[in-house]
Amino acid sequence: GLKGGAAISLPGATEGLWPALAAGVALSLLLPLPAFAALRATSALDRETAAAVAGHYGSVSVVTFAAAAGILASRGVAYEGFMPAVLAAMETPAIITALLLARGSTAGLFSRRLAREVFLSGSVVLLLGSFAIGWIAGPAGKAQLAPFAEGLFPGALCLFLLEMGLMAARQLRAAGRGLPYNLIAFALLMPLFGAGCGWGLGLLSGLSAGGHALLVVLGASASYIAVPAAMRMAVPKADAGIYVTLSVAITFPFNILIGIPLYLWAAGT
Repeated sequence: GLKGGAAISLPGATEGLWPALAAGVALSLLLPLPAFAALRATSALDRETAAAVAGHYGSVSVVTFAAAAGILASRGVAYEGFMPAVLAAMETPAIITALLLARGSTAGLFSRRLAREVFLSGSVVLLLGSFAIGWIAGPAGKAQLAPFAEGLFPGALCLFLLEMGLMAARQLRAAGRGLPYNLIAFALLMPLFGAGCGWGLGLLSGLSAGGHALLVVLGASASYIAVPAAMRMAVPKADAGIYVTLSVAITFPFNILIGIPLYLWAAGT
């Protein structure tokens, strides 16, 4: 967020923002629809759980994005500074689509409590706040914060990835009964479908190779922070053991270990 805000403060840095933003919002809003249809057709999940799972695969993973951005930086591949804004914009639309799918109507969708949970969740506020700080402070502010935001970032990311691995292991053990093979297949194939959609929209958006690669990664990623919080409150009947385990224990490590290299290769980086 800090680096993206500083980058966008430069003259002409917002050029190309709106097509990329529209592509990201479209991905987030629409990807839950084929995900929901596939789950209902190939599994015995109830409507609420299928909708909750689908919402995870329309929203995004900040850590997956950060890992991909780190790889691009290590390769010296530049990308548009506004991509963190696209990331932030993609967190919420999928939640709205999932709630519509779960309820079949807009009843209660725009309650004050739910709006606060969706739009003012810690991850959204932190990302947008960091972006705003970087935008206001500009390159000079970025240079002051570089030892923290850039020097310590790889180590912090490694620790966080290790912690997510522990969480994934706990979820798999807590599930006990195991996951059906069709759901495991969904958790592995849906990121590839989302990546393909992101690849196509990235071409239409006119992004650079680096920006295109990140949009592909965003299309492939699945949320495990903002969407679980919203689903737990808004769709309490949905099985959290299913949607959290699929996102954290299967899709997340798949994207980190196999997906990101594949997505960057597909985008020509």
